[in-house]
Formats: sequence, C-alpha cells, structure tokens
Amino acid sequence: MNSLLLIGGRVVDPANKFDSIADVLILNGKISAIGKKLSAPAGVETIDATGKIVSPGLIDLHVHFREPGQTAKENIATGTAAAARGGFTSVVCMPNTSPAIDSAGTVALIRERAEREGLVNVFVSGAITKGIAGEELAPIGGLKKAGVVAITDDGHCVQNNDLMRRACEYAKMFDLPLFDHCQDYSLVTDGVMHEGYWNLALGLRGWPAAGEEMIVARNILLAELTGAKIHCQHLSAAASVRLIREAKKRGVSISGEACPHHFTLTDAAVAGSEKFWGDDGKSLGSSLATRHSSLPQWPAYDTNFKMNPPLRSAADREAILEGLADGTIEILCSDHAPHCDYEKEVEFDYAPFGITGLETELALSLMQLVHTKRISLADMIAKFTINPARLLNLAKGTLSVGTDADVTVFDADAEWIYQREDSASKSKNNPFFGWKLKGKAVATIVAGKVVWSEIAEVVAT
Repeated sequence: MNSLLLIGGRVVDPANKFDSIADVLILNGKISAIGKKLSAPAGVETIDATGKIVSPGLIDLHVHFREPGQTAKENIATGTAAAARGGFTSVVCMPNTSPAIDSAGTVALIRERAEREGLVNVFVSGAITKGIAGEELAPIGGLKKAGVVAITDDGHCVQNNDLMRRACEYAKMFDLPLFDHCQDYSLVTDGVMHEGYWNLALGLRGWPAAGEEMIVARNILLAELTGAKIHCQHLSAAASVRLIREAKKRGVSISGEACPHHFTLTDAAVAGSEKFWGDDGKSLGSSLATRHSSLPQWPAYDTNFKMNPPLRSAADREAILEGLADGTIEILCSDHAPHCDYEKEVEFDYAPFGITGLETELALSLMQLVHTKRISLADMIAKFTINPARLLNLAKGTLSVGTDADVTVFDADAEWIYQREDSASKSKNNPFFGWKLKGKAVATIVAGKVVWSEIAEVVAT
C-alpha cells in the first residue's frame, strides 16, 4: 500500500512556505494534493494526524551504517530502522567503511543492499581519497557516475592542502558538494576531549578548538579559490561559526552543520552529572532546566560522551546555538556513529569516538531550538529537509504535488523517556538513555508506505 490520506495535521512545508491545518493525499507513492477536507479513493487508508505536525520527510546527511565490513556495530537494515523510528526518510551514509567507499563497485554494493533491506532512502557519499588515507585522490568522476551524492573522507581530514584543492576542483567539475571533517592533526595530536578546564581537572589529553577552526579557515579559502561547494561537518567551535558567518556574507560557497550533542551538552558532561548540572539545574539552558536530582545519573569518564569533535565549552555551545538561530548553520544532522559495547567499555583514552543519534536528534532539536523559541518550527524543519536536499541536489525535502511522498509525522509536545531497550540500532552508545525528552516522531512514510508508526488509528475508507 503506497496510497494514504493524512487528515487534520498541521502541515509545515518550508520549501513552499506552507504552514496550515490541512489534509495530505498520497496516491501511488506521490504527493497528490494538500488542502482542506480532502477525500480519498475507495480502499485508501486514512491516518488521523490531528494535533500532530506533518512535514516533508526528514533528511540526515551524516550517518555511519558501517556496511560493508563493520556490521557488528550496525548495518543498513538496523541503521535504517533507527532512522525510521527517529522520523527520517532519507539518510546519507559516510564512506569510512571497510573497505572504504572509494570505488564504483562498493557504491553499487551499498545501493543494492539498501534497495533490498533498507526501510528508508539511503544515499551514498564517496571518499575524497583512496582508502580515505589522504594521499591520492579517489576516482571522483567514476564515483559520481556510480551515484554518490557527495564526497568526503569523514572520520579523517585531508591534511595536504594542494590535494584538497584538486579535490575541490574535481568536485566543482562534477557538481558534487565536498564534505569535510575539520581536524588539523598537528594541532589535535592525540587529544581525547576539549582542551579547557575540564580536561585538566580530569587528567585527559586536550583537543583544542583551534584544531577545527584552522581547517574551517582553510576550506573557506579553497571555496573562494575554486568555487566548489564545501560543507563543514559537525561544527563545534565558536570561531568556526564566526568564520563561516563572515565568509557567507562575502558570498563564499561554504556551509556547515550542527549535531544535537554539540548544542545540548558541554565538556563538563565528561566529569559526571552532579558537576555537570550544578545546584541550579540549569547548566544546559532553560529547555532542560530541571533539578539535577530528577535527571539520569552517569559517572565521570563515561565514554558515551566521547565524540569527534569533542563536546566543548558553554561558550562554544552558545555560539553553535546562535549560528543556528541566525542562519549561519543551515543544516542539522546526527553524525550517527555506532560502536559495539565492548569497544566503549574501556578507559576513556582508548574508547572510539562517536555516539548514535538518529532516534534522539529530532527531540533534542525541538527542545533546544524550538521550545526555547530560538528558532521557529518551520526553520527547524527546513534545516532537516529542504536545506540538505538543496545542498545534495536531491528532489526531496518538500511536499510539492508530484514529488515523492516522503513524509514525517511528529508530536512536538510528546514527552517520553529514551530507553536502551527501545532503540532499533544495533549499538547502544548513546548518552541520552534515561533522559526525559519532548518531541517524538509518530509516523514515518517513505514513497507513500508507512515504515514506522505509533499512530493506532489507521482505517480503510
């Protein structure tokens, strides 16, 4: 069944500047009509979306599904199940697999596997360099022909500036955005958490913000030089936001994304919940201003708070929020990075970087951005839909008549507790288990087919 009638929801489609109570009719996997009191042909199912938000299908352009080669952590089947549960109808998987996605054959493998086992649309990014080793360019033209939507060495950063320049030139030639994991190895060295007060207090090696900001500045210069579209991944540092803001005012083709963990948490989380929350319980901002005694407890050195780039200072977190509010940062994503329990259950120094995030990013974004009135609901939805679709040159992120019926239905005010046993991901390395969240996807529709739903009332007309 790929025909549906969604009735009574608040339809928010930023691409068409539409925000109103309306019905959405889906026929044969396409958006057929949006309006008041629509009727469906005989046999088409109806979903009552009253009191819910109906938006274009959410897009996460930064996920790691670990296939091929690392499927003990995640695979396309479990990763797309987590995406559907989080309200995402499209994802872009990163190329740091084993082997890396640096050839047309590997792209074909992933696309075939996604077609057979994926619950949502899976788009593929290709590597900038062979083996993501940063030494020799991958066959970018061949990757484009094979169907990649972007190139990136995510998980690694190309350190050779001349090589990066040539990659930008090829990316522009083939009309591909170039995503960059901004990390200057010579500055970061072996850092494991943000360089500041807390790394000194905890005795952990520091990862300075300048290690990100240096590469952001490099990328701005290369975008000006080559005209390529460069997208800076998982921004975490205040100066990164400032640099991109200034460059965009000059018309540079530079963009950035932010992850919920970077605009919700700070480096103090690594010290444990009591120190993190403080006596006023307001360390995370008014949206999470609950007395710390009612919040989940976690120990110091919890490796579920170890990610790359790391959680940073309160000032950095505030700069990310300001960048989201003023439009400097146009895209939200998760950097969903699953790892096996045994990999994370080691000393902080030795644990891998990364957390899962597909199932919590909608709620955290609503809590920190919309419920706090930093940005409008439509603006948040745009950062999950039309903005990433435009960057990737995809015909997604809109409810325009005739487009693919990828639709997300969510309750912006639903309160729920994220439990470990409820996660669809194969891995459980997430710092938000036990948190009381506000906002939840209740139905995910891909090409007119319901792939995830918590709405009980579905009746044939």
